[in-house]
Amino acid sequence: MKKILIATTALVLTAGVAAADVALSGSARMGVVNDSANKGNETQFTSRVRISGTGSGTTDGGLTFGASYRFDQNGGNASGTANGDSTVFLSGEFGKITMGDVGGAADALVGQVGGVGLTGLGDHNEIGFIGTTKTAAYYEKAVGSLTFGLGLGQPGKTNPGEMSVGAKYATDKFSVALGYEAFKTGAGTAASKSESLISLKGSATLGAATVQAKYVSDSRTNHDASYALSVGGTFGGVAVTAFYAAHGDTTAAGKDGDTAIGLGASYDLGGGASVVGGVAQITGNATGAKARTQADVGVSFTF
Repeated sequence: MKKILIATTALVLTAGVAAADVALSGSARMGVVNDSANKGNETQFTSRVRISGTGSGTTDGGLTFGASYRFDQNGGNASGTANGDSTVFLSGEFGKITMGDVGGAADALVGQVGGVGLTGLGDHNEIGFIGTTKTAAYYEKAVGSLTFGLGLGQPGKTNPGEMSVGAKYATDKFSVALGYEAFKTGAGTAASKSESLISLKGSATLGAATVQAKYVSDSRTNHDASYALSVGGTFGGVAVTAFYAAHGDTTAAGKDGDTAIGLGASYDLGGGASVVGGVAQITGNATGAKARTQADVGVSFTF
């Protein structure tokens, strides 16, 4: 009887997984990174493992539902650092609504220009969004080549009124996207005020190359306009990307007020493995950070 119960339980569990359409995928990388700003400790090993899981199903009425989860492990077992994002969605003819670790309409529809390197080299190609306090909600609806989005942050005292709207028109040759984000600071005080950010990005495929350009107007205190440009393509089996970015943030740490230029390449080894490397030159910024050069090289995997 015990064997029968075990066998029956296994069949039920297996059938449940198949019906729920659960899937796992992953990526990993290993290599070497060099940063001229880390005096006496410039060259380091780097590694990361990322596992992603998804599950989905369909109701009797035709609605699709599902969830996703991402688990990261950075720096090897010595540090043991880990983090992950999770989302839950419901979609149908009305569109798609997602809750969880979502960044908003500008993040989803505008995005970033191309980056370089095995590790991203600080992601200096990116111009940050205001983002959302989690758990956030995001609604999206596609009509032909046009996609609309609306995002709302977690209601509460932290950045009240967080909202974003966006639209993107895309074909197989070009795309253009516009996003607007807003929130209030100093809630409940005399210093309370509304701040906003407008992001515009376009891309075009010209032969073997793809060109992307982004411009951001930022109304926040001590924030100037930012912009970025990237060009990338595959030539003779080698994918090459170059970017230039100027960040208008002049107060906080990180990319504040700096400019950056980067060049990277990757070669597909087949079977989900690629050799990847890049180099980036970053100027000094408004918070006193000095100019630095970052570079990395290694192998990335998908499975």
